[in-house]
Amino acid sequence: MKKIFKSIVIVALLMNFSCADDYLDTIPTDAVSASAVFTSTQNAMAALNGIHRMLLLRFDSQGQAAEGAVMIMRDVLADDVVMTTTGNGWYVSICRWQNLNLETSGDTRFVWRYYYKIIGNANMILQGIEAASGPQSEKDEITGQALAYRAWAHFNLVQLYAQRYDAAGGNSQMGVPIVTEPITEGGARNTVEEVYTQINADLDAAIALLDESRNAKSHLNINVVKGIKARVAATQGKFGLAATLAKEARAGYSLMSQSALYEGFNNTDNVEWIWGSRQVDDQQTFFASYFAYMSLNFSSTNIRNNPKAINSMLYDMIPDTDARKGLWDPNASDPALRDPFIDEMTLSSFSKRDYMNRKFLAQGNASSVGDVPYMRAAEMILLEAESLARTGNDSDAADVLFELVSARDDAYTRSTNTGQALIDEIMTQRRIELWGEGFRFYDLKRLNLPLDRTGANHVESVINGKFEEPAGTNAWQWAIPIDELNANDLMVQNPF
Repeated sequence: MKKIFKSIVIVALLMNFSCADDYLDTIPTDAVSASAVFTSTQNAMAALNGIHRMLLLRFDSQGQAAEGAVMIMRDVLADDVVMTTTGNGWYVSICRWQNLNLETSGDTRFVWRYYYKIIGNANMILQGIEAASGPQSEKDEITGQALAYRAWAHFNLVQLYAQRYDAAGGNSQMGVPIVTEPITEGGARNTVEEVYTQINADLDAAIALLDESRNAKSHLNINVVKGIKARVAATQGKFGLAATLAKEARAGYSLMSQSALYEGFNNTDNVEWIWGSRQVDDQQTFFASYFAYMSLNFSSTNIRNNPKAINSMLYDMIPDTDARKGLWDPNASDPALRDPFIDEMTLSSFSKRDYMNRKFLAQGNASSVGDVPYMRAAEMILLEAESLARTGNDSDAADVLFELVSARDDAYTRSTNTGQALIDEIMTQRRIELWGEGFRFYDLKRLNLPLDRTGANHVESVINGKFEEPAGTNAWQWAIPIDELNANDLMVQNPF
């Protein structure tokens, strides 16, 4: 069996990473030396900060900007984010469902390495933290966050590289390898059930160690971890638990005002954000940035030629009285009809495409800086409402849904829908509210729904005719990258 762990060394995270030989070999920071990293809780926190920062960093290419890039991939694979042209090529193969099933794809290789690198770095922190000097409270905080990161990364991996979790039982299908310590050899794939058992064990341990306090919203506290566990519970079909956890996760967070909806979804100071990456000016990542592909205004070749749009059928479901409707412009191609804000924020060289978004704003035409949202109170409200509705608690579900939608739409009245009609209403609100934030592919897969891009504004030449994919096919599993197959004799490829 080939080695995948060489040595514990300190390197800058801007280096290229190779999954097969060094994705578990670095302490996640370039701020402290290897010999000093676990001598104190202060240095161990610097190592943990490296994981926080890793969520924003560029990996092999500009289209592989850590979590922001994976968020984009998950959305362009689905139906609600529309690629208006092929632009300069970024994410086109993903939106066509070509790369995800190709073991030689750089995209599936990047995503695999990215999440396992987080796991490997978390494991090194967990292994070394008890030997560090410092208050037990600081050790608990560092341990809790490292456990939560390990769980979150495993959760993303098993959702992408394995068949969906079946709430009816079984789940003996191949998942992903569980890695809970710094390792010297690659292991076999655990079952999906085993992976979820480990995820929940780590999250429960993290919840027991953390409280509401933290240094910044880029760090994980008990609210964030409960929010992650709520997502896990919903994916497993444990909707009663999901409802409880989602409510607890959003405790203390209010919804943003209608005017704040137009501030660009780029600031962790927003009262609604529970978790997000803070990016400061001197951490400019230029074209390796979420906002270099999703914003209205950053002057990248991709945005100038391929502004991202909303599914026109979904847009038509938004009432005119809903403040969110203005986050997209159905008449952007017509200078006489389009929102003047689009001309104000873009340059004359920018393409203007109908239904293009103005939801996400970068710092400016020449700066892709912006904070990236990972969890908001609105998501937790929607998850709570969905979970209540799926357990038959229609009245409470309608009350929770009203809390969100009435804040977005002054004309909204409490829903009188019940059963599947109420669930459908909640899921439509989820699609509107969370557009572009990386949830849609996961939602389709966890609910065993088909991909259906027909009847909307998806461009045939852009998606290469990929309008539909039935639910539950093997195509919903990403390919294990060839580098991992070559390095790990126990690894088995997904069937395609």
